[in-house]
Amino acid sequence: MTGRADPAARRRGFDRGNAAIELAVLMPVIVALLFGSIQVALVFLARHTALAAAQEGVTAQRVYQAPSGVGRVRAGAFLAEHNEWITGTAVTVSNDPQSVTITVTGRAIRLVPFIDVRVSATAHGTIERTTTP
Repeated sequence: MTGRADPAARRRGFDRGNAAIELAVLMPVIVALLFGSIQVALVFLARHTALAAAQEGVTAQRVYQAPSGVGRVRAGAFLAEHNEWITGTAVTVSNDPQSVTITVTGRAIRLVPFIDVRVSATAHGTIERTTTP
């Protein structure tokens, strides 16, 4: 025995701790991707909530002889019940004698700092009326 170490054992000795360094380098990227994907889901939920509120408002406003402003009240009530996904909301109603359009705008909840996403959804419907044959 000459006292020389096996070359494979010597190479293994130099590789000790590489996994920890690789993980330390990749962990910020993994965390950023995780938080980014959750932020995308929050934006999707905020858009869905805005669209559902706009549809609720249109459904209430298009009823035969519905009082003016009932669509805005209904959309606002929907947003008050489901405010966990969207903040800073505004409801805009535009109607003419034959149709109604309601637009709901707001902001998605922020998980990632410095990312402020505005969402908007519009629903449109024809006002019910009687016709003669």
